[in-house]
Order: sequence, then C-alpha cells, then structure tokens
Amino acid sequence: MTNSDSKRVIVIAGTSSNSGKTTLLCDLLRELSRDESWEAIKMTRGHYRSCGKDPHTCCVSYLLSDQPTIRSGREETYAAGKDTGRYWDAGASNVHWALVTENQVEQGIRTALARVESRRVLIEGTSVLKFIKPDFAVMVARADQSKIKPSARRALTEGSVDAIYFSGEVIESSFPPELIGETPIYTSRDLPQLISRIHQLG
Repeated sequence: MTNSDSKRVIVIAGTSSNSGKTTLLCDLLRELSRDESWEAIKMTRGHYRSCGKDPHTCCVSYLLSDQPTIRSGREETYAAGKDTGRYWDAGASNVHWALVTENQVEQGIRTALARVESRRVLIEGTSVLKFIKPDFAVMVARADQSKIKPSARRALTEGSVDAIYFSGEVIESSFPPELIGETPIYTSRDLPQLISRIHQLG
C-alpha cells in the first residue's frame, strides 16, 4: 500500500512498549500543528481473550471483534492522560483510535487512514510498517535497550525506517549497532532538526 500524493503520512514506531513513542509524537504535533492541520492515529494491537489477563479487566479485549474497531473524533477518543487524549492536547485536529487483532492490522490502518481528512497525519504504531509505505518513519528506542520486539526488528532490517530517535538521556548505548547501520540518529536535543526534516517533505 502506498500513500496518495496529497497526503503526508509519518509513522512513529517503537522498539518496545514504553519506548517514548507517544511523547515524541506529541512533541512533533505541538510544533507541526502550529502551521498546518495534523491528524493522529493510534494503533492498538490487542489479543482477543488470549492476553493472559482476565477478559473483564483487560484494557482492550472487550473492544475487539471480528472487524477492526475504529473510534474517531473527540467524543470517542478523548480521555485525559491517555495517549489519544495527549494527542488532542498536543494540537491534533482529529484523532482516530484503531483497535485490532494480529490479523486485522492491515485492514485497520487502511480504514483509519480513509477517515483522515487533513493532508497530514501522524501514526503511532510499529506493525503498520509491514503494510504501508509512509513518507517518513521514525523508530523510537531507549539507548540502554538491547531487546527489541519482532515487528521493530523487521522494520529496521528491511530498511523501512528513515530515522532512529533515542528517548531519554543518551549516555552509553547498548542498542544493537547492526540494526542502526547508516540510519540517521536523533535525540531530544536534535528535535528541531527532526522537525525540519519532516517539514522538508512538503
């Protein structure tokens, strides 16, 4: 799947949970939305009754079905402190939350993108890189991290990533150097340069 020339798609992927994806996406939104309208998509991949948690207490299992669940608009996606709420607070003009199972990722991202009306959208999700070719993709990682989830490893080895962003204070990196290769590296100090690079996409 490729993107329409009229829509700029930026993917914020991550090497693991709690890598800093949402924080980076919101930092980008705050700056990018000053000049243009940006929407945001949150991809949540759940496990229907098989995540090991009680199905009545699992945070998303009750929302999963035989089709992707897509929630859009402030009324359906705003919750203070939650990732989608943080998108709104950072300046998103609309937010879409796609809840999918392992086998629904492609259909879910296609459906969510079809709802985007702005010419620009930021997507938080790693597994989508298997199914779409964004205009720019950033892999967020922690410098002290050596264990990387399979979807992130695949994206890095297949060349689906345009930049690596190390969240937190980078002192000494244990990130596998073979996965970095020639990919440009950014840190929080380099955020203006990363924003400028995205602006240059047009």
